[in-house]
Amino acid sequence: MPSPYQILEIDRAASEDAIHRAYRRRVKEAHPDQGGSAAEFQAVQTAYEALLSEFHEGSDDGARLDRSAGPVSVEYLDYDVLDDQGWTLDDGSLFGKAADAGLDATDYGTFSVTPERTLLESAEATGHEWPYSCRGGACANCAVAVCRGELSQPVNHILPADAIDRGIRLSCVGKPITDDLAVVYNVKHLPSIADLRLPPRPADSRGID
Repeated sequence: MPSPYQILEIDRAASEDAIHRAYRRRVKEAHPDQGGSAAEFQAVQTAYEALLSEFHEGSDDGARLDRSAGPVSVEYLDYDVLDDQGWTLDDGSLFGKAADAGLDATDYGTFSVTPERTLLESAEATGHEWPYSCRGGACANCAVAVCRGELSQPVNHILPADAIDRGIRLSCVGKPITDDLAVVYNVKHLPSIADLRLPPRPADSRGID
């Protein structure tokens, strides 16, 4: 069986940055919409996750997450609602407006995140279908805007500095590191990150684009 290094086509002495770059290249090559196969795409994802775990074992993010034994409350809002309502991400009363608008649970609500799950996993565990593709922090499909609290970003090689400064994080790898969190999900079409998307994951209809 090929090793993760062979699958990503890199040397065993490769740096973390080199692993990130190799993953970005290989995940595009392996995607069924780009001429690859679902099996190859999954193998690339698994290899990338295995190598990342070597670099992030015992990281500061992990230590910060251990400080909370209980679930974190997450308030969420669909970015499409902002367009429909004429609201903006920098509106300090955005979530108050959403709470008063009588929105459907798909568009607005709350759920709990347990310490061992990422934000995306917790959303899915509570019945939500948020966009994603790679699940490895190498695309912007799963991006959210953090409006209150903080979400860890153990893999941030894909987001540009201006997006990070605006509070954009990746829900597929991020875990809450504050006791309260408010996010706008489905922000993948924001101009600063729209070009960083991948085609949706082929084996799961939840990877919507």
